[in-house]
Amino acid sequence: MHIPRKRFGQNFLHDESIIQTILSSIQVKANEHWVEIGPGQGALTSPLLTMGVRLDLVELDRDLVALLKNKFKQLAGLRIHSADALKFDFSSLVEDNEKMRILGNLPYNISTPLMFHLLSYASCISDMHFMLQKEVVDRICAGPGSKKYGRLSVMMQYYCAVEPLFDVPPESFDPAPKVMSSIIKLVPHLQSPVQVKNVSSLNRLVTQAFSQRRKTLRNSLKKLITEDEFTISKIDPTIRAEELSLSDFAKLSNLMQAGLDPVL
Repeated sequence: MHIPRKRFGQNFLHDESIIQTILSSIQVKANEHWVEIGPGQGALTSPLLTMGVRLDLVELDRDLVALLKNKFKQLAGLRIHSADALKFDFSSLVEDNEKMRILGNLPYNISTPLMFHLLSYASCISDMHFMLQKEVVDRICAGPGSKKYGRLSVMMQYYCAVEPLFDVPPESFDPAPKVMSSIIKLVPHLQSPVQVKNVSSLNRLVTQAFSQRRKTLRNSLKKLITEDEFTISKIDPTIRAEELSLSDFAKLSNLMQAGLDPVL
């Protein structure tokens, strides 16, 4: 029996009704290519394999890798990778220009950097379904004007269409976490909803704006955006970051980038 490890943030899903709800919501079809991150003891792995998919598992805990290899040794269509998902090259799993579908019960302590790591492979991902801390899902899906709206909201919505699906109570896991969890669906945009000259500039601007979210834009962005650029953008410099839409951030980012680009 595997003892959950706190350092890996392990909370194993065991609630059969939740497992069935997840499987019905992700709409699995035979012959699809799925990648499961942090499969644990295989609660979702087993039913996925019975649906006739090709499946890659990415698991950091070597003891769990051994357990999974033993548990599923008779089943075809499965590859198990003993690796750190934060450093894993997900493009190495792609065959014949196909698109992968990603599923994961992500450890709370690495969920945000792991999602951004996966977004660097967005061109080969069809969709992603993650179990996250409910607070993180609420932040990802928040809109302008909300106290939960921030860098995570803006950047994830730049990359993906986001949809919260349903909550998962602590007692669905062993050990039970101290917080509510939630399932979210992320679909990488085929075409970005806003035109941005440089994504790094957008990220820098958004990060700076929300690092001092109680300040007005004039004060929080004074090192990045000039008064003239505020005037050109027609964005009021006396409002705060949480009042700006993704489109507003894109507009300011492009003005900022234009000021950085060399004049030929």
